[in-house]
Amino acid sequence: MDTYRIRGNVVETDETQRHAPLFVISVAAELADLHPQTLRQYDRMGLVTPRRQGGRHRRYSPYDVEQLRQIQQLSQEGVSLEGIRRIIELQNRVEELEAETDELRSQLRAAEQSLGGSRVFAVGPHGDVVTLARGQRPRASTREVVLWRSGR
Repeated sequence: MDTYRIRGNVVETDETQRHAPLFVISVAAELADLHPQTLRQYDRMGLVTPRRQGGRHRRYSPYDVEQLRQIQQLSQEGVSLEGIRRIIELQNRVEELEAETDELRSQLRAAEQSLGGSRVFAVGPHGDVVTLARGQRPRASTREVVLWRSGR
């Protein structure tokens, strides 16, 4: 079972619980040091979108609470609500892209491991097959090169 701790107004969770809808609006408002009506307004504006339980009751995640705090800080620094919405939108997009990049990197590592140190071959200038080390390029005697990777 995943756990979370609240220390002061800081919510500590493991990564699997970061987006889990854990808090009712009154608890989220207290953690973010905001009034519950402010959270409702931010929800209507699309700044923070909590999940709904039973279609009606808002449930906020630790990530939502982090965003509420960030909204409050940016607002106090003079950023407009529309500017804050755009900042959050861009941050969410960056987070999605980082997750996608991590997934693609892990797929690439898995593919490389499944090939098990495969070698790269090229056709030499006289039609002969030349073995190359990974990262090595064939010497170009012409502009045509044919590459083939063994599929062990």
